[in-house]
Amino acid sequence: MNTFMDKDFILTTKTARKLFHDYAEKMPILDYHCHINPEEIARDRHFENITQVWLGGDHYKWRFMRSCGVEEKYITGDASDHDKFIAWAKCLGRAIGNPLHHWSHLELQRYFGYNGALNEKTAEEVWNLCNKKLASPEMSARNIIKKSGVTLICTTDDPVDALNFHDEIKNDKSFDVQVLPAWRPDKAMNLEKPDYLEYIDKLSEATGFKIGTYEELIKALRARMDYFAEKGCVLSDHGLDFVMYNPASREEIAGIFEKRLNGLTVSYEEELKFKTAFMLDMGKEYKKKNWVMQLHYGCKRNNNTKMFDKIGPDTGFDCIKSETSSTALANFLNALNNEDALPKTILYSLNPNDNEAIGTILGCFQDSTAVSKIQHGSAWWFNDHKIGMERQLMSLASLGNLSGFVGMLTDSRSFLSYTRHEYFRRILCNLIGQWVEDGEFPYDEDILRDIVKDISYNNAVRYFGFNLETK
Repeated sequence: MNTFMDKDFILTTKTARKLFHDYAEKMPILDYHCHINPEEIARDRHFENITQVWLGGDHYKWRFMRSCGVEEKYITGDASDHDKFIAWAKCLGRAIGNPLHHWSHLELQRYFGYNGALNEKTAEEVWNLCNKKLASPEMSARNIIKKSGVTLICTTDDPVDALNFHDEIKNDKSFDVQVLPAWRPDKAMNLEKPDYLEYIDKLSEATGFKIGTYEELIKALRARMDYFAEKGCVLSDHGLDFVMYNPASREEIAGIFEKRLNGLTVSYEEELKFKTAFMLDMGKEYKKKNWVMQLHYGCKRNNNTKMFDKIGPDTGFDCIKSETSSTALANFLNALNNEDALPKTILYSLNPNDNEAIGTILGCFQDSTAVSKIQHGSAWWFNDHKIGMERQLMSLASLGNLSGFVGMLTDSRSFLSYTRHEYFRRILCNLIGQWVEDGEFPYDEDILRDIVKDISYNNAVRYFGFNLETK
């Protein structure tokens, strides 16, 4: 029987162990998509206890606690941090087969030196150990980042954001990790939302001119993109229910936007036409700027109206949305490509049933402008567990170029989540190692080394064009 999560955790073959320990494990981390608050980096936040750094805002853990029948007061309610941690520990002790068990124990090992198992019996011991460790200066937000081997972080930022915390971080020469903004213009696109007109006012204020037409909206966004580019931004991100393709004339789009500005409700068909035009216009701008376009789709958000009304969004009530169309995605990319306006693009679907469709679509638009110009993004959200990662990697390998893959990201709000890169690299090396030992790929250490190091780090540096020394 193997020891619980020892140094060879997940690595089942000799080749896998060599690839991970000699190469993947030693590579730095580039986290090109996360939801870390840049203010917490700028202020070098110190956490008072493990609950603050571990459970605050982590809807992954909240969902599992609800599945265990835990009262909401111990999840998002007014229970003490101590009691919330004890409730979580009881749940984690029974989380067999759940990636949260792996992630949590990797974090305990790497950041707190705890190699046991967290459960109801060990909860008080771990609470005291972690809190003592967190009291030391080495566990501040910045020191956690540096301890993790991170070289660059891309946050997620709205077009109206001033990005002043990014300036503070950049100007502080004592911290040498790059923290760059990433463009997330969802609020400018979602004209069906009740607060859309308020947002347009904020965007007008940020740009210094009143937005009264659709063309002025795009002009304002171009101006903000220029501002983001000055701050080092090289990529965008879009959170979509699904990728739609409902083209309409510029005149019709202008009329839909004018209708919404006048306080009227737009129809669902009008909404889809507007969003199609918006995304096409954004894609064209990204191409001009050589930005990468990321499309995250396939999520039905806030699928518990009662709890959404009570505690708000991003609290653990989202699910996979099956209303996706590979035809619409293909048509959308083709429309940009027909105008020589298709930027480098990463596609992430929350529905794993879309893996093969993505694999065939991206093959239609690869060209010599970049290695794997259109990427099948890493297993996302409900899929970033061992089985989900393996499925995504095998699908990409079968239908595309795995060796050109830009690899893992955290997609997290937690400063401890960088161990997800280790988790991914172990799974990657185990998969490749098994192929080699099964005789499906030759044992050429030079080639295998380069593939593993590239997927772990180097591909992302090259693909996004970051100013980092490739190791």
